[in-house]
Amino acid sequence: MNLHRRGIIFGLLIAMAALAAIASRVLADDSEFNAPGNYLIADQFNNRVIEVDPSGKIVWQFGVGPSDFSPASIIGTNDAQRVGDLTLMAGTGTPGGQPEAPDCTNPAGCPDNRVLLVNRAGHIVWQYGQFGPGGNGPDQLNTPVQNTWLPREDERQAGIPHGHVLITDQGNGRIIEVRVSDKRIVWEYDGLNNPNCAELLENGHILICDENNNQALEVTHTTPSTIVHTYTMAGKMLFSGVAFASRLPNGHTLITDSNNNRIVETGEAGDVFFQYLTNTDPNSTQRSTGPLPTRALRLRNGNTLISDQYNHRVIEVSPDLQIVRSFGKIASLGYNTKSVADGGLNSPYDAKRIGDYTGITPPFDHDLE
Repeated sequence: MNLHRRGIIFGLLIAMAALAAIASRVLADDSEFNAPGNYLIADQFNNRVIEVDPSGKIVWQFGVGPSDFSPASIIGTNDAQRVGDLTLMAGTGTPGGQPEAPDCTNPAGCPDNRVLLVNRAGHIVWQYGQFGPGGNGPDQLNTPVQNTWLPREDERQAGIPHGHVLITDQGNGRIIEVRVSDKRIVWEYDGLNNPNCAELLENGHILICDENNNQALEVTHTTPSTIVHTYTMAGKMLFSGVAFASRLPNGHTLITDSNNNRIVETGEAGDVFFQYLTNTDPNSTQRSTGPLPTRALRLRNGNTLISDQYNHRVIEVSPDLQIVRSFGKIASLGYNTKSVADGGLNSPYDAKRIGDYTGITPPFDHDLE
């Protein structure tokens, strides 16, 4: 065998070993995968989605790490949702010059622009959008920040669940509903200013975060749509950067008021029923913007799960405002492939408790127990 052929074979062996290492990371601790009570985290600038058990141990990961900007990772991910044993995730992309992502050296940023449905083994089984620069044509997205699986019992079959996906296509200023079977857009709401979320409510309406218009909108799920209610303030404080909103079982709305670094539960009259500020800890980030929390979800147990973005942590807060669980380490970004019990997160944008869809759209026709 000549030296050239040996070199090629040796190179292939190295590549195969690297792929095997990645695969082993995806499949690590597979027996604990999708266990109710685990937490699914969109670990934004570590370019991955992870599932952790209540102690912070990583039991599943999709994405190679903070220095990888290939399709094997989910770049700058802002959202993840478990759909049965599949994981729906948004590849938002990383802005140029992002201080928390120094490995993204392109001044124009490191784009992704995909919404993916990934199976337990880490294989992509459905994709909308194309990896790379964004667009607004068929099967194209521009900075997708959130995705919600819509239950379609009339379409469900064996294998990949048939349904629709509600995508917050931020760079195109729109919310689109895509049918999985043929990738057709079947509903659209546009004219938004940097939208950041959309959820289907039990009453059939869509709750939208019109982030840079500093409001949440409840609109009809019709064509054309009608605005039913607009949320612009709570406790006489105007919202600034509405990053997420969800409708609670009691009829109130939980809003992530990001630029004000607060989580607030409010009603149509703007009363405050619960409020938590993420910038009051003396160890909070020194970033001029503050932590900019990006997601708050009310859990079935009454606690509130908060993605405290630039504090690099996910916290679970009790009704009396006590932190009862945390992942990551306040104001200390990091990367760890085994545990996030005390660090190892980088600007987590979204976190959900597996099996708990309180206040958000359940992926099937019922909330999982």
